[in-house]
Amino acid sequence: MAQEIDVPVAGGTLRVLSWPGDGPLVVAAHGITANALSWAAVAHALAGRVHLVAPDLRGRAFSSALPGPFGMSSHAGDLVAIADHFGVDKVPLAGHSMGAFVVAATAFHHPDRVGPVLMVDGGVSFGMPADVDVDAVLDAMVGPAVRRLAMTFPSAGDYVAYFRANPALDRYWTPEIEAYALRDFTGSRSRCNPDAVRADATDMLRNPLPAPYPLLWAPRGMTDEPAGLYRADQLDGVDAELVPDVNHYTILLGSGAARVADRIVALV
Repeated sequence: MAQEIDVPVAGGTLRVLSWPGDGPLVVAAHGITANALSWAAVAHALAGRVHLVAPDLRGRAFSSALPGPFGMSSHAGDLVAIADHFGVDKVPLAGHSMGAFVVAATAFHHPDRVGPVLMVDGGVSFGMPADVDVDAVLDAMVGPAVRRLAMTFPSAGDYVAYFRANPALDRYWTPEIEAYALRDFTGSRSRCNPDAVRADATDMLRNPLPAPYPLLWAPRGMTDEPAGLYRADQLDGVDAELVPDVNHYTILLGSGAARVADRIVALV
């Protein structure tokens, strides 16, 4: 069972989930409109082999009230604050989707504080031009996830139904996915701060940092389409492992969770 903990960071407190374990502490970062419970299936698969800690990143879920500035360096500072809170000098990191860019940025800005790093379907530059239209890219890449931030919902059931309408989630639905969706629900809308999402996307797309770390990647995309976030030819020179028969979500929240957990254990 995860423990809810508030960690002091710049501007207030960051909410984190802590799944205790007998192994070393590992801090895990979620995607751009996600929350800490995106790591619940991995935590279950880890079965206490490590102590997994996952924050609701600044501007999301129970950390939504934290102010800017947003962007990768701010998230990096927050991850270091988590390591400080738990008394860890050099912390291993794992990140999914945008969270993979966050952990790469943390290692770049705080190399003396970061141990091994694992990226999950993210972190490798998409090769966007500096003047890329961030809103257009967000709509193309994560349209349903971003569009919900401006929507209101009459009930929790309607909010869950919106998530289940995504083919990448519906036929793979589990109680863990439902809990993940509901962690983001205020009673009428998403807790996610749209300003944080846009600022983070701008930084992630326009200012990618070196990410020379192992990558697990999904062959299918954010709506279960056959084209994933990356193509094999984009990953030349990357220590990349394809996780079979998963999409961008189920690599973490579904059948890919066991592989992610095993790679985390091997990493540390």
